[in-house]
Amino acid sequence: MSEFERAIEFFHTCESAKGWDACSKFVEPNAPFAAQSEPLVDFKTIEQYVNWMTAFCDNIAPGSSYVLHSSSYDEDSKTAMFFATYTLRHTGEGGPVPPTNKETNSQYVYILEMSDQGKVKSMQKVWNAPWAMRELGWM
Repeated sequence: MSEFERAIEFFHTCESAKGWDACSKFVEPNAPFAAQSEPLVDFKTIEQYVNWMTAFCDNIAPGSSYVLHSSSYDEDSKTAMFFATYTLRHTGEGGPVPPTNKETNSQYVYILEMSDQGKVKSMQKVWNAPWAMRELGWM
């Protein structure tokens, strides 16, 4: 399996909220995570992000889905990029407010740097969280 194919598998596994046990085989131990996005700034590892994503989808927005619009891979920098839209409705408990039953179609980008072993060695998420939070009725 190529580095890009492993990146694609990680993306789909993460976005399908399959959890860290399913995602960990694609990721280097303690691989860093970064996002300039309010709800995610305290997450320092990909494992923390994956756990948050899984809990979010399972508890706050069950039935969430995503559409992958575009993906690319740069061989020189070993970097995969994914542009997608996540659709979710706040119907479950655990959000910052009681369930609003409001929906967002939130666009985002993942940037995954791959290691020589073909695993994700770092991840960045580019996401306009305030936009999504307003659509969900959280702001």
